[in-house]
Amino acid sequence: MSSLKQTPLTCSGHTRPVVFLSFSDVTPFGYFLISACKDGKPMLRQGDTGDWIGTFEGHKGAVWGAALNRDATKAATGAADFTAKVWCAVSGEELKTFQHKHIVKCVDFSHDGDYLLTGSQEKILRIFDLEKTDAEPRMFSGHTAFIKNALFTHDGRQIVSAADDKTVRIWDVNSCSEVRKLEFPSVPTSLDLSQDGKIIIVTHGNTTAFWDAEKFEKIKEYESPSPINTACLHPDKSIFITGGENFIMYKFNYETGEELEAFKGHFGPIHCVRFSPDGEVYASGSEDGTLRLWQTTVGKTYGLWKCVLPDEILNNNADSTPLKPEA
Repeated sequence: MSSLKQTPLTCSGHTRPVVFLSFSDVTPFGYFLISACKDGKPMLRQGDTGDWIGTFEGHKGAVWGAALNRDATKAATGAADFTAKVWCAVSGEELKTFQHKHIVKCVDFSHDGDYLLTGSQEKILRIFDLEKTDAEPRMFSGHTAFIKNALFTHDGRQIVSAADDKTVRIWDVNSCSEVRKLEFPSVPTSLDLSQDGKIIIVTHGNTTAFWDAEKFEKIKEYESPSPINTACLHPDKSIFITGGENFIMYKFNYETGEELEAFKGHFGPIHCVRFSPDGEVYASGSEDGTLRLWQTTVGKTYGLWKCVLPDEILNNNADSTPLKPEA
């Protein structure tokens, strides 16, 4: 099936660049996808089809970060209006606004959904208790430039953050202290965790690097032909995908770094890529204002994709009754 052409699903609706994407886990109702966009209107979609479900209305500036909790009952967004918001993902109702002193670039729920992590251009990370929303947040200071992204580890005891100071830092949640600093030759363009939480994925320059999330040692890194903005590792760790400045979606073998596929579907730089929780689909968000869904296994019948093999077409044609010429 690898010889078949990749046909992505284009999800329109946004009017400005799509800068971040996040999937929920698989729920009894399927799985879901939220997109952050500079148009200030984050959108919720069905994850396997891209069908629009709703738009979260309330921000007064570009939305830079978005996240869903694991069961997709709550959403969080961070924006240029100096706020992070928590929403009911079922009704679309705004549940809480957390005021900041600068642009909020990223948000993340803890694995249990009880806490919200934010990173802002104040160079400060904050953790808010969603059971005690009026309590003062825990604050983490140390970055010397704008924060790009920040994530909870799966056990909730640490957070990982990337910033324009060319570092990725690991913090202890209980003590609010920095426990490790990883330095890079260029500014990290993205930060992600593998689905099992054991590998940190960092992109910088033309490089995609994979780090052990417990020992904080580099496992491997691969170079790409052009600058990379984002990368994501498949749930089974067999492949990883990247997107960057040349509008092309790449798929690589994780063990060898061999390029497996390269498809151009966007008309602008790619800002974010993420695999679905079941690994069957990956999503990309671009400067062109669209997000697209791509098949991990090209040609497989899944979601809105229907595979019709050439021999099936031949068989169907053979079974049909040929037209008789008129006398």
